Amino acid sequence: MTEPSSSAPPISSPGPSLAKVFWIFLVMGATSLGGGVVGYLRTGLVARQRWLDDVTFVELLSISQTLPGLNATNMSILVGDRLRGWHGALLAMLGMCLPGAALMTAAAFALGVGGEDAWSKAFLHGIAAGAVGLIVVVMVQLGSRVLKGLADYVFVLATATAVAGFGVPVPYALLAAGAIGLWWPRPRRNSK
Repeated sequence: MTEPSSSAPPISSPGPSLAKVFWIFLVMGATSLGGGVVGYLRTGLVARQRWLDDVTFVELLSISQTLPGLNATNMSILVGDRLRGWHGALLAMLGMCLPGAALMTAAAFALGVGGEDAWSKAFLHGIAAGAVGLIVVVMVQLGSRVLKGLADYVFVLATATAVAGFGVPVPYALLAAGAIGLWWPRPRRNSK
Protein backbone atom coordinates (compact mmCIF):
# COMPACT_ATOMS: atom_id res chain seq x y z
CA MET A 1 0.00 0.00 0.00
CA THR A 2 1.50 3.33 -1.00
CA GLU A 3 1.24 6.40 1.10
CA PRO A 4 0.07 9.67 -0.50
CA SER A 5 2.67 12.39 -0.80
CA SER A 6 2.81 14.29 2.46
CA SER A 7 5.21 17.04 1.45
CA ALA A 8 2.43 19.21 0.03
CA PRO A 9 0.74 21.62 2.41
CA PRO A 10 -2.72 20.75 3.65
CA ILE A 11 -5.63 21.53 1.37
CA SER A 12 -7.11 24.98 2.03
CA SER A 13 -10.75 24.61 2.99
CA PRO A 14 -13.08 25.70 5.76
CA GLY A 15 -11.93 22.63 7.65
CA PRO A 16 -13.53 19.34 8.55
CA SER A 17 -16.80 19.20 10.43
CA LEU A 18 -16.74 18.78 14.19
CA ALA A 19 -18.26 15.32 13.78
CA LYS A 20 -15.44 14.30 11.42
CA VAL A 21 -12.78 15.65 13.82
CA PHE A 22 -14.33 13.61 16.63
CA TRP A 23 -14.67 10.48 14.48
CA ILE A 24 -11.09 10.55 13.13
CA PHE A 25 -9.62 10.97 16.61
CA LEU A 26 -11.98 8.33 18.02
CA VAL A 27 -10.75 5.83 15.42
CA MET A 28 -7.10 6.74 16.07
CA GLY A 29 -7.63 6.45 19.82
CA ALA A 30 -9.31 3.07 19.40
CA THR A 31 -6.72 1.56 17.05
CA SER A 32 -3.43 2.88 18.43
CA LEU A 33 -1.08 0.95 20.71
CA GLY A 34 0.79 2.54 23.59
CA GLY A 35 3.56 4.93 22.60
CA GLY A 36 2.99 4.05 18.95
CA VAL A 37 0.08 6.46 18.77
CA VAL A 38 2.42 9.03 17.19
CA GLY A 39 2.64 6.77 14.14
CA TYR A 40 -1.11 6.60 13.88
CA LEU A 41 -1.38 10.35 14.31
CA ARG A 42 1.10 11.02 11.53
CA THR A 43 -0.52 8.53 9.16
CA GLY A 44 -4.02 9.77 9.94
CA LEU A 45 -3.41 13.51 10.00
CA VAL A 46 -0.69 13.91 7.36
CA ALA A 47 -1.05 11.02 4.92
CA ARG A 48 -4.76 10.19 4.97
CA GLN A 49 -6.66 13.33 5.97
CA ARG A 50 -4.02 15.81 4.74
CA TRP A 51 -4.95 18.18 7.54
CA LEU A 52 -1.24 18.83 8.27
CA ASP A 53 2.05 18.60 6.42
CA ASP A 54 5.11 16.89 7.91
CA VAL A 55 6.74 20.12 9.07
CA THR A 56 3.60 21.29 10.89
CA PHE A 57 3.17 17.82 12.38
CA VAL A 58 6.71 17.87 13.78
CA GLU A 59 6.20 21.39 15.16
CA LEU A 60 2.97 20.40 16.92
CA LEU A 61 4.55 17.18 18.16
CA SER A 62 7.45 19.18 19.62
CA ILE A 63 5.01 21.45 21.42
CA SER A 64 2.98 18.49 22.70
CA GLN A 65 6.12 16.81 24.07
CA THR A 66 7.05 19.89 26.10
CA LEU A 67 3.61 20.08 27.74
CA PRO A 68 2.62 17.94 30.71
CA GLY A 69 0.42 14.98 29.93
CA LEU A 70 0.26 12.40 27.19
CA ASN A 71 1.61 13.30 23.75
CA ALA A 72 -1.46 11.88 22.00
CA THR A 73 -3.83 13.93 24.12
CA ASN A 74 -1.76 17.07 23.68
CA MET A 75 -1.56 16.51 19.91
CA SER A 76 -5.30 15.97 19.64
CA ILE A 77 -5.95 19.24 21.46
CA LEU A 78 -3.45 21.19 19.33
CA VAL A 79 -4.70 19.74 16.04
CA GLY A 80 -8.38 20.06 17.00
CA ASP A 81 -7.82 23.70 17.93
CA ARG A 82 -5.99 24.35 14.66
CA LEU A 83 -8.81 22.77 12.66
CA ARG A 84 -11.95 23.97 14.45
CA GLY A 85 -11.04 26.14 17.43
CA TRP A 86 -11.79 25.20 21.02
CA HIS A 87 -14.78 23.06 20.01
CA GLY A 88 -12.50 21.01 17.78
CA ALA A 89 -9.90 20.75 20.54
CA LEU A 90 -12.48 19.43 23.00
CA LEU A 91 -13.97 16.89 20.58
CA ALA A 92 -10.55 15.71 19.35
CA MET A 93 -9.42 15.18 22.94
CA LEU A 94 -12.60 13.28 23.83
CA GLY A 95 -12.28 11.15 20.71
CA MET A 96 -8.67 10.31 21.49
CA CYS A 97 -9.24 9.53 25.18
CA LEU A 98 -12.61 7.72 25.24
CA PRO A 99 -11.48 4.39 23.73
CA GLY A 100 -8.49 4.04 26.04
CA ALA A 101 -10.48 5.05 29.10
CA ALA A 102 -13.25 2.57 28.27
CA LEU A 103 -10.76 -0.23 27.54
CA MET A 104 -8.77 0.35 30.73
CA THR A 105 -11.94 0.45 32.82
CA ALA A 106 -13.08 -2.84 31.27
CA ALA A 107 -9.61 -4.38 31.71
CA ALA A 108 -9.56 -3.37 35.37
CA PHE A 109 -12.84 -5.16 35.96
CA ALA A 110 -11.84 -8.20 33.87
CA LEU A 111 -8.34 -8.70 35.28
CA GLY A 112 -9.04 -7.66 38.82
CA VAL A 113 -6.50 -5.72 40.82
CA GLY A 114 -3.48 -8.01 40.40
CA GLY A 115 -3.31 -9.02 36.76
CA GLU A 116 -0.26 -11.17 37.53
CA ASP A 117 -1.25 -14.22 35.49
CA ALA A 118 0.82 -15.36 32.48
CA TRP A 119 -1.79 -14.32 29.88
CA SER A 120 -1.93 -10.75 31.18
CA LYS A 121 1.86 -10.45 31.14
CA ALA A 122 2.11 -11.91 27.62
CA PHE A 123 -0.55 -9.52 26.35
CA LEU A 124 1.23 -6.50 27.83
CA HIS A 125 4.61 -7.62 26.40
CA GLY A 126 2.99 -7.94 22.96
CA ILE A 127 1.51 -4.46 23.21
CA ALA A 128 4.91 -3.05 24.23
CA ALA A 129 6.63 -4.72 21.25
CA GLY A 130 4.02 -3.33 18.85
CA ALA A 131 4.42 0.16 20.28
CA VAL A 132 8.22 0.03 19.86
CA GLY A 133 7.79 -1.04 16.23
CA LEU A 134 5.40 1.83 15.51
CA ILE A 135 7.75 4.35 17.10
CA VAL A 136 10.64 3.10 14.93
CA VAL A 137 8.48 3.41 11.79
CA VAL A 138 7.54 7.01 12.62
CA MET A 139 11.13 7.85 13.49
CA VAL A 140 12.29 6.62 10.07
CA GLN A 141 9.45 8.36 8.20
CA LEU A 142 9.90 11.72 9.89
CA GLY A 143 13.69 11.50 10.09
CA SER A 144 13.99 11.09 6.33
CA ARG A 145 12.01 14.32 5.84
CA VAL A 146 13.35 16.47 8.68
CA LEU A 147 17.02 15.50 8.98
CA LYS A 148 18.94 17.14 6.14
CA GLY A 149 22.68 16.64 6.63
CA LEU A 150 25.20 14.34 8.24
CA ALA A 151 25.44 16.64 11.29
CA ASP A 152 21.68 16.18 11.95
CA TYR A 153 22.08 12.39 12.02
CA VAL A 154 25.15 12.66 14.26
CA PHE A 155 23.21 14.80 16.76
CA VAL A 156 20.31 12.34 16.86
CA LEU A 157 22.60 9.33 17.23
CA ALA A 158 24.74 11.00 19.91
CA THR A 159 21.67 12.07 21.91
CA ALA A 160 20.07 8.61 21.68
CA THR A 161 23.37 6.95 22.67
CA ALA A 162 23.77 9.28 25.65
CA VAL A 163 20.27 8.48 26.89
CA ALA A 164 20.00 4.77 26.07
CA GLY A 165 23.64 3.75 26.33
CA PHE A 166 24.95 5.86 29.17
CA GLY A 167 21.80 6.60 31.17
CA VAL A 168 22.01 10.39 30.79
CA PRO A 169 18.64 11.90 31.76
CA VAL A 170 16.70 13.10 28.70
CA PRO A 171 16.54 16.80 29.72
CA TYR A 172 20.33 16.94 30.18
CA ALA A 173 20.97 15.19 26.87
CA LEU A 174 18.60 17.56 25.06
CA LEU A 175 20.14 20.63 26.70
CA ALA A 176 23.62 19.49 25.68
CA ALA A 177 22.51 18.69 22.11
CA GLY A 178 20.74 22.07 21.90
CA ALA A 179 23.78 23.98 23.12
CA ILE A 180 26.07 22.17 20.68
CA GLY A 181 23.47 22.62 17.93
CA LEU A 182 23.47 26.37 18.50
CA TRP A 183 27.27 26.52 18.50
CA TRP A 184 27.87 24.17 15.54
CA PRO A 185 26.65 26.27 12.56
CA ARG A 186 28.20 29.54 13.76
CA PRO A 187 30.42 31.37 11.29
CA ARG A 188 34.08 30.49 11.74
CA ARG A 189 37.14 32.56 10.90
CA ASN A 190 39.37 31.20 8.23
CA SER A 191 42.70 30.36 9.80
CA LYS A 192 45.69 31.56 7.76
